[in-house]
Amino acid sequence: MTNSSSAIVNADYLAPVNTQTWVNGRHNVRCVKVIHETWDVKTFCFMAQQPVMFFFKPGQFVTLELEIESKQVMRSYTISSSPSVPYSFSITVKRVPGGEVSNWLHDNMVIGTELAVHGPVGQFNCIDYPADKVLLLSGGVGITPVMSMARWWFDTNADVDMTFIHSARSPRDVIYSRELDHLAARLDNFGLYLIVERMENGLPWQGYRGYLDAAKLDMISPDFMEREIFCCGPAPYMKAVKELLISRGFDMSRYHEESFGATPASVVEDAIEQAEVAQAEAEAVNQEDLVRVEFTGSGKSIQIGAGETLHNAAAKLDLMIPKACGMGICGTCKVLVKEGETQMDHNGGITDEDIEAGYVLSCCTVPKSDVVLEY
Repeated sequence: MTNSSSAIVNADYLAPVNTQTWVNGRHNVRCVKVIHETWDVKTFCFMAQQPVMFFFKPGQFVTLELEIESKQVMRSYTISSSPSVPYSFSITVKRVPGGEVSNWLHDNMVIGTELAVHGPVGQFNCIDYPADKVLLLSGGVGITPVMSMARWWFDTNADVDMTFIHSARSPRDVIYSRELDHLAARLDNFGLYLIVERMENGLPWQGYRGYLDAAKLDMISPDFMEREIFCCGPAPYMKAVKELLISRGFDMSRYHEESFGATPASVVEDAIEQAEVAQAEAEAVNQEDLVRVEFTGSGKSIQIGAGETLHNAAAKLDLMIPKACGMGICGTCKVLVKEGETQMDHNGGITDEDIEAGYVLSCCTVPKSDVVLEY
């Protein structure tokens, strides 16, 4: 066969993909599977009504739009699945005592439940920081983003040397334990090391005990100084890891982290925002410093002071722009600027393409002139 005929055969064989692909925005999905990972952790798998390929960077997250007791609630969760399984995505949720959303999901999210999600977004990912050798550090449910990374490298047969160190409360709290054993058994370049804080009667354990410290790190990964490090877990865990690495002189530009377990930023931001609104209304404002913000969808407009966000302006008009983080991370509060100049200080919750098209995140954007928003 000639080269030309071979090319024709190959061209006939390859067909264009007509399936829609996922982009940052609001999407309707339904729950298609619920997996019990541990006694207090479940994985929820979602698909779109029509086939959609869910492309994202391993480590990124989505924001769920839920209605709990007749109130809209937004909450962000890391995607625990890999984009190498593109027609669905999963989140893994730990039931937190008193946690409004985690308890609702565990008690109410079943196969067939429909909801809206926003995303994917997030600067914590392994695609933007390629490396031949990585160290994946996780504590508790913080395992989810680094598991997405490990699954991605496994599924794509990537030539990446992985050292995976996970810390859990006890043997029964190790999330994905069977899958981790499977990865370790199938891959020569995947080193699995589990550390549990305490033992429980009747549960055998052959791994490490206590906490990740300098001695364990040197024993498990003597070449950690040569690796790109991805870390996720409760705030005290990550604080200890950072202090350990800094004390050893690690190049912290090669350290990447995602935070779990702190007070939801939305709660803090809402309190701050309400206080700012009240203060702004109570203080005398120089009229020359005011700018007008107009919302075309409602026909409403308002004048606000310098430094106030577009989200503040909407709140004063009783317009509810969805928001989950309040720090320019989740991307939920995206709006289109039709006219005027703005300044945005985001944290990765919006793409360059969206910015070029005129979108901003209202929670972290202030008007620099009179503006008109499509909302």
